[in-house]
Amino acid sequence: MLVSATASPSSAQQGEAGEWRAGAYSFSDEMGGFIIESVTGRGTRDNPIVLTETLNSSSPVTLVIRSVWPIRPFDSAAFYDNGILYMRIVARNGSGHGWVEFEFELQELLHKASVFGDGLSFDQRSLRKDNISSDTFAEFSRDFEPYDKLLFRHGKVDPGKSVGFSFLITDFTPRPTFYLVQDPRIPST
Repeated sequence: MLVSATASPSSAQQGEAGEWRAGAYSFSDEMGGFIIESVTGRGTRDNPIVLTETLNSSSPVTLVIRSVWPIRPFDSAAFYDNGILYMRIVARNGSGHGWVEFEFELQELLHKASVFGDGLSFDQRSLRKDNISSDTFAEFSRDFEPYDKLLFRHGKVDPGKSVGFSFLITDFTPRPTFYLVQDPRIPST
């Protein structure tokens, strides 16, 4: 199912199996280990993409994010991938194990660490911290070079419960596809 250029940028539609469209992007669980349940929003500060999912294990999973509209960096028009994506992920713990940390990693190329030159990050050029939060984890840290990672800690998500994360992804040299690796952490003992 294709989204026409006249579709509302805040509406979300499910396309092919495992692919959801909202704003200028599609989101896919095609790599397995989790199931996307819904996606809404435009990806702006006032109307972030809200992706609801269930993770079936405590192993890392990879969300595939693709541009579905033309790429025009920093363009404020509604129907472009402009390299600025506000997201909220609501993850339900379907693993059967409690999560004590949760890490996100951005990758421009699958299985390769993101580096400064690729332009993709969790808003690396800004020192602002108000774009990053969790409703369950009390602290976070950002790790840049040679990775773009965001680690949430000091909290717990029991099996069957959900946790929300909000963050800003920036891409100063947008590509049509990038990846968000999600890694729920369980106690080591």
